[in-house]
Amino acid sequence: MTRSAVHNNGIGGDSRVLFFDEIAEGNLANVLVVGAGGVGSVAVHKMAMLPDIFSNITLASRRLGPCEDVQKAVSARTGKSISIAQLDADNVAETVALIDKVQPELVVNLALPYQDLAIMDACLETGVHYLDTANYEPRDEAKFEYHWQWAYQERFAAKGLMALLGSGFDPGVTNVFTAYTQKHLVGEMQTLDILDCNGGDHGQAFATNFNPEINIREVTAPARHWQDGAWVETPALSHKQRFDFPEVGERDMYLMYHEELESLSKHYPELQRARFWMTFGEAYLKHLEVLQNIGMTSIEPVTYEGREIVPLQFLKAVLPNPGDLGETTTGKTCIGTIVSGQHNGRPRTVYLYNICDHEACFAEVGSQAVSYTTGVPAMIGAALMLDGTWMRAGVFNLEQLDPDPFMAMLNAHGLPWQHIDLPAMPEFDAC
Repeated sequence: MTRSAVHNNGIGGDSRVLFFDEIAEGNLANVLVVGAGGVGSVAVHKMAMLPDIFSNITLASRRLGPCEDVQKAVSARTGKSISIAQLDADNVAETVALIDKVQPELVVNLALPYQDLAIMDACLETGVHYLDTANYEPRDEAKFEYHWQWAYQERFAAKGLMALLGSGFDPGVTNVFTAYTQKHLVGEMQTLDILDCNGGDHGQAFATNFNPEINIREVTAPARHWQDGAWVETPALSHKQRFDFPEVGERDMYLMYHEELESLSKHYPELQRARFWMTFGEAYLKHLEVLQNIGMTSIEPVTYEGREIVPLQFLKAVLPNPGDLGETTTGKTCIGTIVSGQHNGRPRTVYLYNICDHEACFAEVGSQAVSYTTGVPAMIGAALMLDGTWMRAGVFNLEQLDPDPFMAMLNAHGLPWQHIDLPAMPEFDAC
């Protein structure tokens, strides 16, 4: 590998230089991972399995206890030692101090999306590359948009730094699936449907498979999809379709808004329509309806015994921890993209998808498949940045980069994919 990339603080910054051939030899790949939840645990486990790329790993979180749990689990499963630290990632100065202490080449942000901008600011101040799995959203409004982070483009580019946004599954793998489909399978894309099915059973009356606060804000927000160059908004959970998912079976899926629609519609303006669908069971929806009706999903503070509390944050505290669901969860997930259009002058519709087994994930890294399908792509995105394959200056979504190496790593690291031709685009109802 050529010594062709420089990493520093820009004009007047420090003199640290990061050459990709040195990283490939495992000499300089210090990585700071922020967030010790289910996704953080999976990502660190998978990083520890690639010591030639991730030679030194530090895991930080607001509470040290979860970091200690991951540290012990990683050591027991992989034999690799990781460092841990306590961090309030909302505090830019505290994050800067930890970065200065750890001296990472890359900060992998697996904390809450509220903290994205603060961590990006710390990376700019210290001259360190950045990666996350979910776009920034303000605490006081369920608004899932990239424009706050896209606004960092010139600052990251000026300092020769890279910020990779949304390197999870959806967003993340679904973006790469779309890019791969356009490159190899459907050269002239016209419609895109992203289908996310969790066919697992965790045995709980009501629980979310990732952070409850983020999950419920996402599900209860109005649905939006891209149609003929404009956004079309509909009430949350108002459009339902039945779909037969490979190895899972028929499930009801609901039209939602998901952040990858924003970047994909921007970077593929030829798309006439782009939609996102997610499956939910009847029990989940009934519980959610009741919680909404009594105000427990609200993000507006209320006063209780003289202090303000946010109902949704209180609900999060009493619901099962998603990181503890792996031991009881059975079944599979199936997430993929259906793209229709023209390829080599002929109509073509391609379904590209991954199937992930909850029990297999738990056996490998102690996690259920929802955390696994987000943590593995976070590791892959980080690896492709660190070995130079994807490294460039600026702020990027995954579909802007060559999909082939990412797709190869999915097959090699636990998320194999496949694709089939469909006779025609499924006749989902117009929205």
